[in-house]
Amino acid sequence: MLEVLRRIIQEVNGARNLDAALATMVRRIRKAMRTDVCSFYLYDTAIDRLVLMETIGLRAQAVGRVSLQVGEGLVGLVGKREEPLNLEDAQAHPQFLYFEATGEERYSSFLGVPIIHQRRMLGVLVVQQSEKRRFDEEDEAFLVTMAAQLAGVLAHALATGGLNRPSVPGGEARFTGVAASPGMAIGEAVVIAAPADLNSVPDLIPTDVEYEIARLKEAIGRVRDEIRAAGERLASRISAQELALFDVYQQMLGEAALSQEVEKRIREGQWAPGALADVVRRHVQYLERVDDNYLRERAADVRDLGRRVLAHLQEETPQTPDVYPDSTILVGDEISVAMLGEVPRDKLAGLISVRGSSTSHVAIVARAMGIPTVSGMVDLPLPRLGGNRVVLDGHRGRLFVRPSPELESHYQSLIDEERALMAVLEHEQDLPSRTPDGHDMPLMVNTGLAVDAVASLKSRIGGVGLYRTEVPFMITERFPGEQEQTRLYRDQLESFAPLPVVMRTLDIGGDKDLPYFPIEEANPFLGWRGIRVTLDHPEVLMVQLRAMLRASQGLDNLQVLLPMVTNVDEVDDASRLLDRAILELGEEGVPVNRPRVGVMLEVPATLYQLDALARRVDFFSVGSNDLTQYLLAVDRNNPRVADLYDACHPAVLSAMARLGDDTRRLAMPTSVCGEMAGDPAGALLLMGMGFDALSMNAPSLPRVRAAIRRVSLESARELVEETLRLDSPRDVRQHLEARLGEWQLAHLLPPKD
Repeated sequence: MLEVLRRIIQEVNGARNLDAALATMVRRIRKAMRTDVCSFYLYDTAIDRLVLMETIGLRAQAVGRVSLQVGEGLVGLVGKREEPLNLEDAQAHPQFLYFEATGEERYSSFLGVPIIHQRRMLGVLVVQQSEKRRFDEEDEAFLVTMAAQLAGVLAHALATGGLNRPSVPGGEARFTGVAASPGMAIGEAVVIAAPADLNSVPDLIPTDVEYEIARLKEAIGRVRDEIRAAGERLASRISAQELALFDVYQQMLGEAALSQEVEKRIREGQWAPGALADVVRRHVQYLERVDDNYLRERAADVRDLGRRVLAHLQEETPQTPDVYPDSTILVGDEISVAMLGEVPRDKLAGLISVRGSSTSHVAIVARAMGIPTVSGMVDLPLPRLGGNRVVLDGHRGRLFVRPSPELESHYQSLIDEERALMAVLEHEQDLPSRTPDGHDMPLMVNTGLAVDAVASLKSRIGGVGLYRTEVPFMITERFPGEQEQTRLYRDQLESFAPLPVVMRTLDIGGDKDLPYFPIEEANPFLGWRGIRVTLDHPEVLMVQLRAMLRASQGLDNLQVLLPMVTNVDEVDDASRLLDRAILELGEEGVPVNRPRVGVMLEVPATLYQLDALARRVDFFSVGSNDLTQYLLAVDRNNPRVADLYDACHPAVLSAMARLGDDTRRLAMPTSVCGEMAGDPAGALLLMGMGFDALSMNAPSLPRVRAAIRRVSLESARELVEETLRLDSPRDVRQHLEARLGEWQLAHLLPPKD
């Protein structure tokens, strides 16, 4: 039976889509158990019922139409008890419920088992037999094991919307993805296709190498023109810093990046399309392995550029609609910034992408433009979406296709309320983030590329709380030189001068290695990463420190942050290298001031070494995302345990409160960067705990500022005391919602269903 079980799981996982997977599952189980019927019932949380989703043996027309409440009938009883039910004569059971549509009056024996994932009942798996037969222990064990193996597959399908198909053809359908840009929209779906397919390029040997190189350069030149034109179309709608995303595209197309490597492949014996496809695929595969979501999303940029160049090499023109309808909801396998620039802004209401996440470039621009965006909808039926009326919910990552009039009316009222709220908040964005009792709470922004920073917000923020320096290292074929890094850092420092810019030293490692510096480890989160890597390679850290110092000359707004610190020796070693860099530059006639140096508190060990660390550095920065992950021993990218990751966990809040007390005792300036700082309720807690500054993504600023301006420091401190007495994350969240409601700030939280 073990081999049969393994084979079924392999077939289910290899199915082309979820419908095929369910059909395979019920057919293979029926055959393996030699029964007359095998059926799968899905628990639909929206209607609190178990719905027949697939069957072999019952009437096909019953699929999607027969449903039971939990506790109703034999299937409902299995779902309610969450344990197997094995009956020789099902119809004699007092809970038996007959559905004429199924034709199951012919069957006597019944064995049902629940499908449970992370304590959540997802559905019920049933086998039935016409003759009276009590299934034996081996049969029951097989079906229970089968259900346990399928639980993960079904949980993933539910999370991505793959099981949410309409029960009536042409009726309302609901899909779920990743919330990438907040907001809600109602409009018409317009499906846009990728310019070309990188995976279907044949390998050919060129007959004329110089001709291949010439047409490569011509294709790249055309794409450069397209990118430039798209940027010009958006120029009046987004800030100069978001527009610089188009410069990043141009850099990737430059001689030192893709172009040079593709040309090398051509000279080695590949024709231009094949060489381009090989290079792009290699870059994409590398970037997609990176564990950092922000950096992993650079794969989308490389893939989009590759497709565009390939389209011109193949003499194809990207297919875009001639006319866009009002309230266009743009849908695609992978939407790029360039595609965004091809749609008239007054027509664009929302974006939906099968791939991608909240850290993609298009998500960054969408947030800046206020366009609701949902990504990661991996089971979206793209060919059937075009022209449909849809409702897009960017707060929760939901899409409703062919919404009912009631649902559309509900969302329209939410959209009207949100527009009114943002209009109110915008009026106070140039006002200080000061509490009613006079406490100033500086707000800062997190950036990854210089282009992520919204320079137009300079008057509204206290500086850059975290600038990731990894990206320049990711988009080249080698470690970038000192001059290259100096130019990038200078742009960032000048853009925000005289405000402080906290630059984190290179944070690479087993979870985000470089193509020219691969690191493979069994457990990368506990491995060679951050300061551990750069101290082992001082030649890399020295170049970066020298570049930062050069870039800061005459500005003096640089602050250096050391990531993944575990002990004071690492800080001492890094400080010695910094002093050496300052001395070397002075000897070269480049006098620079020593910048303030800080430690990132993200490893729990640092919480118990604060006194020693405070004697060595000028400030602390709390990486709340990683600290939460390490405190709870939860990899939030692992779907099996991601639900356990919660910044509202009492242990996390207790650790943060103690950290706030200790940093005040030490008179050590301490900021918090992470999702907790960008949440209005979380920001109030952090303010009440005594932290000195909050750093967040730019879109979070208006709501956090509004919360701080309406809640006194004393009230925030009381909120901390109340919250620390609670026992579970659920209790904490309910209490925070209640208190914000009392302060008439519930509107700052995402709207409820």
